[in-house]
Amino acid sequence: MPCIAVGADAIIVSNHGGRQLDGARSTISVLPEVVAAVGNKTDVLFDGGIRRGTHIVNAMALGAKAVLLGRAYAYAVAADAQRGVSHLLDLLSVEIDVTMGHIGTRRLVDLVGRTDILRSRKLS
Repeated sequence: MPCIAVGADAIIVSNHGGRQLDGARSTISVLPEVVAAVGNKTDVLFDGGIRRGTHIVNAMALGAKAVLLGRAYAYAVAADAQRGVSHLLDLLSVEIDVTMGHIGTRRLVDLVGRTDILRSRKLS
């Protein structure tokens, strides 16, 4: 990957503008392939429709080291400035905690690359 060769600290898997390509694959569907191609050469970040805590758990189980909250963050700012963002983060945190409790995982870092969780628990 050329970006790794020139020293990229991370790769972001995103489909900005993807809605113009209605036949394009979703970011979540290509995430495992990108993670496999990158290996341990750099981190992979995920950006693509994160709206719930389960989405974060899914992305991390598929190998993302972190997720980006562009639209959700923007909506929270528009709704109630800093309090809106705090509320968003509280909601996501609770949803992540509940989801992790259901699958028997205590730390987010323990999710990275755990595709077996997705297959056995059918998270959505």
